[in-house]
Amino acid sequence: MQLQDKVAVVTGAAGGIGAAVAQALVDAGAHVVVSDVDEARVVATAERLGAVAVAGDASSDEAIAAMITAAEQAHGPVDLFFANAGIGDGLGLSATDAQWQAALDVNLLAHVRAARQLVPGWVERGTGYFVSTASAAGLLTQIGSATYSVSKHGAVAFAEWLAVTYGDDGIGVSCLCPMGVDTDLLRSGMTSGDDAEGRVAAAAVTGAGEVLAPSDVADQVLAAVTEGRFLITPHEDVREFLRRKVDDHDRWIGGMQRYQRHLRESTR
Repeated sequence: MQLQDKVAVVTGAAGGIGAAVAQALVDAGAHVVVSDVDEARVVATAERLGAVAVAGDASSDEAIAAMITAAEQAHGPVDLFFANAGIGDGLGLSATDAQWQAALDVNLLAHVRAARQLVPGWVERGTGYFVSTASAAGLLTQIGSATYSVSKHGAVAFAEWLAVTYGDDGIGVSCLCPMGVDTDLLRSGMTSGDDAEGRVAAAAVTGAGEVLAPSDVADQVLAAVTEGRFLITPHEDVREFLRRKVDDHDRWIGGMQRYQRHLRESTR
C-alpha cells in the first residue's frame, strides 16, 4: 500500500498514537480524517494537520458512518482505516459489567463494526487496508486489567481473521502490539486510582520495557503498512516473550506469576 494521495481514517486521534499516525500519514501525502470522543482536542489536531475532524464514539455504527461519509465528501473512498481508539477501565474481578462492555465495545467491536462498513466495498474495488491497534497484552496478557487483556486478545484474533479471510481479495491487514507507549491511556486510563491493583497494572507496563514515543510507533506502523506486514511489535522483546509462551505455556504462566508477585511487593 502506497500512501501518497490515499484516503485514511484514524480513530482515537486526539493525541497519542492516533495523532502521531495521522501526522505520519499527512507527511506521507495521504488525505486524513481524524476522529475521537474528545471533540475539542480532535478538532485542534485536525487544524494542526490540515485534516478533517469528526467527533464521535469509535464503537458507534453511526459515528463510523459519519467518519466514512466525511472522508468520501472531502477526498473520495476510504483506502485505509486505523482502528486505534482504546480504553483500559476496569481492574481485575472488581470490573463491573458496564466496564467490561465498554472495553469490548471500544477495543474490539469498534473494529468489527468498521470492517462491516468498509470491507465489502474494498472487496469490490480489490484494495483496502485495515490497521488494528491492539497491544502486547493481546499477545501475552495485562497484569492487573482483565478487561484490557481480554478485549485486546479479541482485537488480535479479529485482525488475524480479517487477514486470513480477505487477503486473497486484495485487503491488507496490520495489527499493532506495543508494550508501553507515552499516551493518555498509559498515564491515566488503565492506571487511574490509588488502589493496589492500579499500582500493579501501571508498574507492569512501565517496568516491562522502554516507554516509546508515539511518533516512533507511528513510523513503524506506516512502514508495516507500506510493506504489507501483519504483526507490528515496536518493542523487540514482545516476539521473544510470545515465543516463550508458545514453547511452554505453563512455564510462561509461572514466570508471569513471579513477575506479578515482584510487582505487588515493590508497589506496596
